[in-house]
Amino acid sequence: MLLVIFMYFEKLRYLREEAELTVREMAKIIGISKSQYSRWETGEQFIPIRHLNFICNYFNTSIDYIFGITKKRYFNSDYKDLDIKLIAQRIKQFRKDNNLTQTKLAKSLNTTHSTISQYENGHTYILTSFVYQITKKYKISADWLCGRKEKD
Repeated sequence: MLLVIFMYFEKLRYLREEAELTVREMAKIIGISKSQYSRWETGEQFIPIRHLNFICNYFNTSIDYIFGITKKRYFNSDYKDLDIKLIAQRIKQFRKDNNLTQTKLAKSLNTTHSTISQYENGHTYILTSFVYQITKKYKISADWLCGRKEKD
């Protein structure tokens, strides 16, 4: 898991450096502190899904590319803003399509049933680390799960 996570953060650095942006400049574009962005790029912390979406939109790339699900880099989504209700529907649909209860999904993500319920009811955004785990384990598109594209 560590190697894959390393690759995930490497893509962020690669995109930033290719655009000839400093960490400070990238943080300013996103509207966060330099130290916060640095923690995301070094892998000390996962990026909140809303910020990852922003970065993907900025670089016209997909979450799937960042996660290493696809090698296709360029991606123009018609869905620039994340819709928490659509994400909630997609999580529930994914779970039901895979015959998982909320409890089973929670256990596989090392979280609680109530957390999954919060996601499925659109009360909170799903953690990026959970999106990553789901998409890798079940071979589905992170962009679909996050409502950035229609079909998986």
